[in-house]
Amino acid sequence: MNTKPHIHIVWLKRDLRLQDNEAIFNALKTGQRILILYSFEPMLMNDPHYSDRHWNFIKESLIDLNTCLKPYNSKVLVVQSDIIAVVNQLLSNYKINAVYSHQETGIRVTYERDKTFKRFCKNNLITWHENINNGVTRGLENRENWTELCNAFYETQPLKFTPKQNQLLTLADIEALENYFNLPNLKTDINAPFQKGGRTMGLKYLKSFFNHRYSNYMFNISKPDLARSSCSRISPYIAWGNLSVREVYHEAYHLKATSKHKKALEAFMSRLRWQAHFVQKFEMEHTMEEASINKGFHKLKKRISKIYKDAWETGTTGYPLVDACMRCLNETGYLNFRMRALVVSFFTHNLWQPWQEATTHLSQMFLDFEPGIHFPQLQMQAGETGTNMLRIYNPIKNSLEHDPEAKFIKKWVPELADLDTPFAHQPYLMTELEQQFYNFKLGENYPHPIVELEATRKKAGDTLWKLRKNKEVIEESKRILRRHTLNRKSFKN
Repeated sequence: MNTKPHIHIVWLKRDLRLQDNEAIFNALKTGQRILILYSFEPMLMNDPHYSDRHWNFIKESLIDLNTCLKPYNSKVLVVQSDIIAVVNQLLSNYKINAVYSHQETGIRVTYERDKTFKRFCKNNLITWHENINNGVTRGLENRENWTELCNAFYETQPLKFTPKQNQLLTLADIEALENYFNLPNLKTDINAPFQKGGRTMGLKYLKSFFNHRYSNYMFNISKPDLARSSCSRISPYIAWGNLSVREVYHEAYHLKATSKHKKALEAFMSRLRWQAHFVQKFEMEHTMEEASINKGFHKLKKRISKIYKDAWETGTTGYPLVDACMRCLNETGYLNFRMRALVVSFFTHNLWQPWQEATTHLSQMFLDFEPGIHFPQLQMQAGETGTNMLRIYNPIKNSLEHDPEAKFIKKWVPELADLDTPFAHQPYLMTELEQQFYNFKLGENYPHPIVELEATRKKAGDTLWKLRKNKEVIEESKRILRRHTLNRKSFKN
């Protein structure tokens, strides 16, 4: 006779929150005792898309979660192991009736892991419930009803975390279990120059944004320096699930009723919706991780240059705005959207490198790395969808328009800090005499431009526009539009 106590497991992944967490909510509804679990999985920790800044953000999020669970005399069981090994060990202590988690829209290794885990659950008579996360629906063939599904998700009230007394496994229960596992060290460097993880910190960013910062959202969204304070800065908290898109949307919706800056809030809410759109696209086109969504572009061959790639990654291309953006990203994990588009455009068009060669460096650097945003955006900025406007960003034009006083450039490229503003934008225009006057030597203090802008822009534009007329590209474009076109009239703000 089986005398093991019965439990349900909530397996946290990219949903590191208690509130508006459908997996937790549905597990609690059963009335069964619940163990909340997070596993640092070696197959992800060793994957080249991730870096320490991600794992530290997650660690800070878990510490914050455990602080929130203290009043319930519970905490998250945090281990470092393959998920099947974890659950297998837990089966020695408990009868596990069900596992609850969200439907993960992740990289290929998570998809393969989930298929294996599903078989494991079936073999062990465990029911695995996967719940919708942030309005993304699995298994859609097209977008015919997607906006209605998305609207229904957003219009539902955020779910409350309301466990019954003693429903969560106690601290003593979990500490007893910890003896069976390899436990990760959750300590992180408090002086690291990244946004700190956790729902508490995410709510602080959200509150300060809605209190005053959002008023300049539309004016500063494209500016590399001012966007750092005028944009919400909540993208890491959404990417790792400290906040749900739905609860943020509801906050914005209620604020709009009394706000003097309705247009700013509408623009912000629209971007929340488009976040779900791109993640849904990746969910439906999982091959985007490795190849362009438009198969017609698979014939586009680019020769990889290690010299170009290294210069771009380290911010030493000779183009100040590109270099400032890359150094800022490497140091802080954040760039505003337009500058992200600019650095990808420069890499894929001016340096004529395959977008796949930018994938891992950017994913490692972006603190808010979200696969469903990352891969569609890379391909869109590289001009390889066939459905989006081809945009080749001019770094000089953008620096003059969006960083006119070169404050952002001079901060992140300090070699240029003592130059007058025009030369900070274009140091290669300095004559020998002017270089002597500033005690500055082009090629020594700062590199010569690695490529010529106009010539490389023309080559990229001519090649891509010609390819867009290819029969396979056209047919693929039609397929993509049929599958992913939205009924915009049903998108509600």
